[in-house]
Amino acid sequence: MSDRIQKIIAELPDLKNVTKVWDMAERRLDQGDVAFVADLSIALADRYGSSAAQVWQYRSVFDHLLRLLTTTSGQEHVEQALRLVSAASPGNRKLVRYVASLLADGQTAEDLALAFTGGSSRATASEELRACLVQELVLRGVTVAESPAIEAWATSSHWGYHPLAWLPLELSVIEETPPLPSYSVGGASYSIPYGPQDGPGVALGSVTPLPQVTETTTEEFSQAATAAVANWAEESNGRSEAGMYELAEPVEAEILPGLLAALGLECLSGVGPRTPFALSACRPEHAWRMLFAAASTGGAYNNGVYGAYGRLAAWRSLAALSGASTAAPVGEVERNIQECDWYRFGAATKWFERVAWDIGLVSVAPRARRIAVLAATDTD
Repeated sequence: MSDRIQKIIAELPDLKNVTKVWDMAERRLDQGDVAFVADLSIALADRYGSSAAQVWQYRSVFDHLLRLLTTTSGQEHVEQALRLVSAASPGNRKLVRYVASLLADGQTAEDLALAFTGGSSRATASEELRACLVQELVLRGVTVAESPAIEAWATSSHWGYHPLAWLPLELSVIEETPPLPSYSVGGASYSIPYGPQDGPGVALGSVTPLPQVTETTTEEFSQAATAAVANWAEESNGRSEAGMYELAEPVEAEILPGLLAALGLECLSGVGPRTPFALSACRPEHAWRMLFAAASTGGAYNNGVYGAYGRLAAWRSLAALSGASTAAPVGEVERNIQECDWYRFGAATKWFERVAWDIGLVSVAPRARRIAVLAATDTD
């Protein structure tokens, strides 16, 4: 470790503003000293380790340096970023997922092939980072087959045990254009394709007979259905509710609002003839986008699980809501999803926070004898 880096690290906790450290790192990078930026980042990780959460100066500088390396295009930047994450992330899966998202957004597939070849000791990438990189690239429309190094790893059998290996190496029809963040040295921006469901209220009448309902919700179903929004509850202020129900008779679209209100769902508690709620048909593509955004970018106080695992979580939730199993091939799961009718709903109840993070989804199975519901909300 150079004397300069030692001095920066020693003085960092006393700084009230870290912009001078940022500026110095940017100048060194502009001068071609990419290794210095990585060296400083690694030294910071070594010095603060698990106490980083209590040292805001560390978090700020480390993230800025990481963004410098990953969002500045070029093979040398990739090599040093891989060196950094290898040294700073033993056991830190969240950092690996974050780095994969940054690299896939800021670098070309040609330069990222370095992570799959192990061309030098400095460019070693873990299997976890490689798995995340593959899926982050797929989400950005990269054709894996056009990169021999990446394709060779992604189609090999040795990583078949990995949960991300279940996902296809190209976007499916229902994924269309995923809502992905755009990174820069200064931060990230992204759109949120969910929120309070507004629009014409659905009036609930009391004269239409409802079919007999049997709840068939299981713990396994609940965990799978809420996979995309689990991070809202685990890392923010969110909560979720999921249920599956068998119907004695097919449900018609016009009585679906009344049926939902009669299920005893907490999210719709208080809804009645004088408290209508919004319900509208939606495409499975729209449902996937909402769930992917919820999983990948997180709720009010967290950053989600990023693209690779966000994709997996969205598929798990949709599979459960459609009555499919993720033990089945993805193509079979997708057919199941497309055969269902999908609806989005929301209500001005006390359960929904109605800030920016609200999801209400209903799937109606073919022949309309089974429905599944997922609701989630979060607030700052």
